[in-house]
Amino acid sequence: MVPTATTVGAYLRDLPPDRRVAMARVCSMIRRSARGVRESMRYGLAFYELDGPLFALESGKRHMSLYVAEQEVVQRHKDVIPGVDPERSHIRFADLNRLPLDVVEKIVRDSVTARRSRVQAGQVPTQAELLKLWNIKEEAAAAPPPVVRIPVVRPNTAVVDAFETATTVMRDMMTVAFDMASGVIEATTPQRIRTGISRAVDATAPTRALKTAVKAAAKPSARKTASKPAAPAGKKTAGAKAPAAAARKAASVKPKATPAKAAAKKAAKSAKTSAPAKAAKSTGKPARKK
Repeated sequence: MVPTATTVGAYLRDLPPDRRVAMARVCSMIRRSARGVRESMRYGLAFYELDGPLFALESGKRHMSLYVAEQEVVQRHKDVIPGVDPERSHIRFADLNRLPLDVVEKIVRDSVTARRSRVQAGQVPTQAELLKLWNIKEEAAAAPPPVVRIPVVRPNTAVVDAFETATTVMRDMMTVAFDMASGVIEATTPQRIRTGISRAVDATAPTRALKTAVKAAAKPSARKTASKPAAPAGKKTAGAKAPAAAARKAASVKPKATPAKAAAKKAAKSAKTSAPAKAAKSTGKPARKK
């Protein structure tokens, strides 16, 4: 199965611990020994490019494979390192715990030197040529298309029950209508009609109960969300009444009279009452009470 990781780091995280450690050591050695290489993930392999593909690293179930673009370099080291396939320019590491990193590092450095010579000569192999050399088919190595997951929406139980109820009602009513139109009328036909109608009405009871429950559940929420009505413009609130009442109370309180004013008022009153008495003495007639 071709890995679906898009980066070498993600590819290494998906590997088992033993294979992850072995492949991480080789990847680190290639980046350190071949300065300027670009690391990428293609065809399910860890690619290292320097003016074109130079190395490719693959982790198998029980082995690790290193593909080298410079075939003559691999042929020079075929007797030094086991698992070399000169025809495919491929090195297979069967024992992941004993990797000959010193020999692999020398192969990497020699490959970088050979690649720079090819660049100067204008003889850099193409990617298609290297895939053919390494016996890697583009169709088999291509990443699989992304899996599109379509969410399955489960129907609401209440909706399904209402639909089944409506279907039952229609079936019963059609049965009654067919019996009436077929001409097969018996003495019990009115009773059959009433029975069918009552069955239809009873069948719609769950739907009516559902609607009632929905309305009852919606009323409290509507009451909670409803905002309080604003006070009319002409109506005074309790806060507005308090200053007006205080003003009226202050206006109704009469100022207390001073002693001088009280004495003057008392003298004026006594003068009014004494004037008619004096007039009565002079005329000899009693004073008339007003």
